[in-house]
Amino acid sequence: MTEPPYTIQQAAAQTGLSVHTLRYYEDAGILPGIRRNGSGHRCYDEQDLGWIRWLKMLRNSGMSIEMIREFVQLSQQGNDSIEARCQILDAHRQKIRATISELEGYLHLLDQKLLFYRGLEDG
Repeated sequence: MTEPPYTIQQAAAQTGLSVHTLRYYEDAGILPGIRRNGSGHRCYDEQDLGWIRWLKMLRNSGMSIEMIREFVQLSQQGNDSIEARCQILDAHRQKIRATISELEGYLHLLDQKLLFYRGLEDG
């Protein structure tokens, strides 16, 4: 049994994105294929919500709208584009790992400074 379609407000509540962001994603070409009802209102299904959550993760992890758009366009081409999609995701994964490494370095420096200050307090 399929779920009834969600309104844009319900989709926003389900995904944690704003209505404005959902409209922007559609206009930017990274949320294609959203159906419309007879009144022209957007109708989202569970598959759409899953895709939106995926897009949200990509954005929150630092992928640019341009790269997401390229990924979406490749996804629409079917299985022939899997290798190209993997390349995009692998490059993004490497970027995330580099960011984590950089942040770990910052964390280490902060830890050292806290130890220094706490040593001064105790002294």
